[in-house]
Amino acid sequence: MSPERRPPVGVAADGPAGEIAEVAPARGRRPRSELIQWAFEGAGYQYVTLTVDALLLLVALVVADRLNPADSYLPALLVSPVAVGLMATRRLYDAHAQISRLDRAAAIVGSTAAAAALVAALVQLTHPTATASGLIAIQFGLATALLLAWRISWATARRQSRRRRLCGRPTLIVGAGEVGARLERHLERLPEIGLIPVGFVDDDPVPGDELARRERAVLGSTADFDAIVDETGALHAIFAFQIEPDVTLRRLIGRCRDRGLTMAIVPRLFDDATNRMVLEHVAGIPVFELRQVDPKGWQFALKHGFDRGVAALGLLALSPVIGLTALAVRLSSPGPILFRQRRVGRDGQVFDVLKFRSMRPAPEGSDLPRLAGDQAPGGVEGDDRRTPVGAFIRAWSLDELPQLVNVVRGQMSLVGPRPERPELVGSFAESVRRYDERHRVRSGITGWSQVNGLGPGTSLADRAELDNWYIQNWSLWLDFKILLKTIPTALTRSE
Repeated sequence: MSPERRPPVGVAADGPAGEIAEVAPARGRRPRSELIQWAFEGAGYQYVTLTVDALLLLVALVVADRLNPADSYLPALLVSPVAVGLMATRRLYDAHAQISRLDRAAAIVGSTAAAAALVAALVQLTHPTATASGLIAIQFGLATALLLAWRISWATARRQSRRRRLCGRPTLIVGAGEVGARLERHLERLPEIGLIPVGFVDDDPVPGDELARRERAVLGSTADFDAIVDETGALHAIFAFQIEPDVTLRRLIGRCRDRGLTMAIVPRLFDDATNRMVLEHVAGIPVFELRQVDPKGWQFALKHGFDRGVAALGLLALSPVIGLTALAVRLSSPGPILFRQRRVGRDGQVFDVLKFRSMRPAPEGSDLPRLAGDQAPGGVEGDDRRTPVGAFIRAWSLDELPQLVNVVRGQMSLVGPRPERPELVGSFAESVRRYDERHRVRSGITGWSQVNGLGPGTSLADRAELDNWYIQNWSLWLDFKILLKTIPTALTRSE
């Protein structure tokens, strides 16, 4: 559609040619509580977190002095400002920083430990006979516990408020193509991020019938930007891909800056962008150096050694549970204890994944169930053939325990993309973008997509995207976080 035929703000352009449809109000457009919005998303976030952190650090000092009185607690007063300063460098007072709760906890522990160590070292260097070191050690333990309890409670309250749309930043997506549609889908699926998509801005959007997964309307062109911001109350703009020249986008960035909107930009070649990128400058031009982890390098060799060791210890520690489960499967119905199914792993290698049998045998000649759209397989497919014991062990993920043997054998990892059946992999590779790239690493018992809620029946495209993100941004700390996130899932009954 040409700019001359662009409908006014509040009218959609995604209907059939010549048809104009009214835009439904954006869901959750405006947060419902100004106080909650101020405290969780606005300037209040910094005021509240900084004030409470400082008070808790002071409380920790007072209590520590009562427990272990020192000749002078004045040196210990330095711990508070140093800890606050270190936490500030880790963006713990930035309301818009996308930092997970585990990463925040690690940053708090690291900051308070570093502050206590620095001040204790300074005391020993300047006053070797001083008795403040014990006081500082107790202060560190108390401060860490208090800060963790407070920050976890605060983060949980903000997370719940965002999910209920009591707070958040109404967000415009500039660029209504495939990347913009994917952004909208992810923001809707992850309300805890705090960005509420309200619509698109694009001078020449992809027609709606060619992009079925775009839900919100194209509210207008870049020329309508100010009116769109006034209409939607937008506080944030994300620049996705579009065909507009740089001069137009720079003008739009200037309008965002003048109106106080925060901004984010999806970089070109974003599929290859990782958290290992390094920003350099060449005569004032910013250049991002792409640094990739090598799935066949020493880092993954270390990961695989760690996996095998933990899996072996897991088999030993869980042997009573494994034995009782095997006995229950044997007594519940005729058939083998273990179910073996061919799966595709690293570099296309096929192996037998092991599970406790939870179902009666399938009738001869039965075909694979048909999957709707890009729906991921798994769960109960076709007729429900679960035995009573099988339904129980699947609900509590006990059927997955034999896969620890796959890990010890080197066929799988503790963490990685879930493996799929060979007869499905070929069709998925043709229909799902970057699906084959998941096979760069060993498959896992759990994975990044699973702990982010993308299990059976969810979008294959979204799962492939998260799996590839995990591979490109892999670290032992990321594996540890995924394993920690898996524990509450495994301990929660599923259907």
